[in-house]
Amino acid sequence: MPNIKLLGAQKSYGGTAVKAVSDLTLEIGDGEFMCLLGPSGCGKTTTLRMISGLEHLSEGQITVGNRIVDCVSSGTFVSVEKRGMGLVFQSYALWPHMTIERNTDFGLRLRKVPRAEREARVDKVMKTLGIEQYRDRYPSQLSGGQQQRVALARMLAVNPDVLLLDEPLSNLDARLRLEMRSELKRIHEEFKTTIVFVTHDQWEAMTLATSIAVMSDGALQQVGTPNDIYERPANRFVAEFVGSPPINIVEMGKDSTDPLAASVRAYFARQFPRLADVGSIGMRPESLAIALEEEAIPKGAFFEKGKVSGVLPTGGSWIIEVQALGTKLFLTTHLPPAISDGDEGYFYIRPEALHVFDLEGVRHVAADTQLRGEVGNVASKAIRKVPA
Repeated sequence: MPNIKLLGAQKSYGGTAVKAVSDLTLEIGDGEFMCLLGPSGCGKTTTLRMISGLEHLSEGQITVGNRIVDCVSSGTFVSVEKRGMGLVFQSYALWPHMTIERNTDFGLRLRKVPRAEREARVDKVMKTLGIEQYRDRYPSQLSGGQQQRVALARMLAVNPDVLLLDEPLSNLDARLRLEMRSELKRIHEEFKTTIVFVTHDQWEAMTLATSIAVMSDGALQQVGTPNDIYERPANRFVAEFVGSPPINIVEMGKDSTDPLAASVRAYFARQFPRLADVGSIGMRPESLAIALEEEAIPKGAFFEKGKVSGVLPTGGSWIIEVQALGTKLFLTTHLPPAISDGDEGYFYIRPEALHVFDLEGVRHVAADTQLRGEVGNVASKAIRKVPA
């Protein structure tokens, strides 16, 4: 399977200065499952359409394998049908007058694949997707999840070099979405097809992708594995977009008068005095914890006194809302909490779990080194009394 390279790809409409995609340089590896993740209007679908050939580049170049398929400077453009790609959109686009078998082998018939080979391919892909028992039915007789499997089967039957998926699961209910995520992951492992998957759903991206490209306002923000994106967000946009509940952010800029920010500054001054130019810090809800007694707080952790203002069960986990120095924070736990509304305690977080961003909102690399490299040497004097 080929790799895909976008070099300085741009797309604007009607000659406007506003770009749907701006200076995008991205490589999608051979056999990779790449998710383009971002909010509506960020340029992810436009990027997918440029890869497929449904959109012409305004600037830049796209190569698939060793072949240039779109290049503005040389005037090269390879049409959609010659790029060897399969597309599955939010709309399944099944032929309503054809049986499931005929829908599945439609692309093979267009390519005039011999009957024996065609039937063998259709049998294999239908069995793989668990729809062989529906081969004589029509699309209207299937559920949404079954129709989605047929749309995938039709694309996989022609054995495309690249499979492009544009939010194909958004029309399904929660249970079917979960089933189809598992199905897509299994399909990728079995067929080893290069897949580009567009979604605004962070959990789809986290559970499906081998790599994620996060986009915002037409620009690429970060590329990495799901763990990279979540554990080391490149900037505040990525940190705040990925995660549910969202990451807690404390503004630390020079103009900030937030009492909680002042407490964090004092903590840094004691523990990590070499840190400077901190614009904000982020605390993942699952990295925060509450102790009823100060003595239970781990040495070296940042902590403050707080009051519980809400305990929200979500089924299997709990979201705890805490008011600390006038700032609202959210924590999560998978254990039944031993606290309730109105209780007071100490919320805390270990230094290695802090996400620090500079004044421009970019991840503070020096802070990462300090917080992780010195965590073993933090002094016990970090434990201090908090006024009642």
